[in-house]
Amino acid sequence: MSRIPRSYSKLTGEALRLLAKQIRLARKGRRMSEHDLAARIGVARSTLQLIEKGSPSVAVGLVFEAATVVGVPLFVPEATTLRPHLERIDDKLALMPKAIRTSRRPVYNDF
Repeated sequence: MSRIPRSYSKLTGEALRLLAKQIRLARKGRRMSEHDLAARIGVARSTLQLIEKGSPSVAVGLVFEAATVVGVPLFVPEATTLRPHLERIDDKLALMPKAIRTSRRPVYNDF
């Protein structure tokens, strides 16, 4: 079975490359080798190289862990916890419907 290639928006690609370059810059600024950072996050050096290239195939958790280890802020500068943000989102989600159902009737938008 062959895999269907995935396409990503331009903005997604730019965001991946930006975070990747921030991780690489922070790693070098801390004078860490690729081998050292890879060992700290528990991956092979080749996986770290994919992270630093902005590859969309790497698990987002690994990318976030690499960023955290080298000190790249995620979402909010100088955050030690995202708990307040999570609680705010939980409050908003509580107001949303539990399930979203699609309409079985055709939508006529001929104006």
